[in-house]
Amino acid sequence: MFNGQTRLPALSDFKAIKKFVKSDLEYGILVNFQLAELKSVIDTLKAANKKVLIHVDMIRGLANDEFGAIHLIQNYKVDGLISIKPKVIETAKKRKVIAIQRVFLKDSLSFHRSLDIVKKADPDCLEVLPAMSGNIIKEIKDYVHIDVFCGGLISSEMQIKDCLESGASGITISNSDFW
Repeated sequence: MFNGQTRLPALSDFKAIKKFVKSDLEYGILVNFQLAELKSVIDTLKAANKKVLIHVDMIRGLANDEFGAIHLIQNYKVDGLISIKPKVIETAKKRKVIAIQRVFLKDSLSFHRSLDIVKKADPDCLEVLPAMSGNIIKEIKDYVHIDVFCGGLISSEMQIKDCLESGASGITISNSDFW
């Protein structure tokens, strides 16, 4: 889905944007920007032939609903959206951009509820937080039948290796030392 890119950088400031533009990575995720900043940031990334994914729930000043999603797709021509909200995922799929559902797994109850929601929303892939490894990744993939990315609380190359060896298709990470 991401042309073999297994590390998706989460870009939250202009320093990260500059580093990403100079990198060989193609896909990046915008988080923690203000809506007023998005156009210039996206224009910069598109000029560098980068693919732009937006974490809808983490853009200040943007409604994190289907109307915010439509705004991003129509006005900014983004390549994909990430959200915890099934309506945003549904909108992204209808508009033919990448749809990534994010879930937070903290216990058995949230695990089963979240994966049932994911199955109904049918995203292109799933981002699981916090990052995990082991048999749980296989169990998730067997249940939802889509690529799984791990994110959150990643602090070492060993942890990244464990996620990938456990079956994750990749990771999402803000620490540019691990891109």
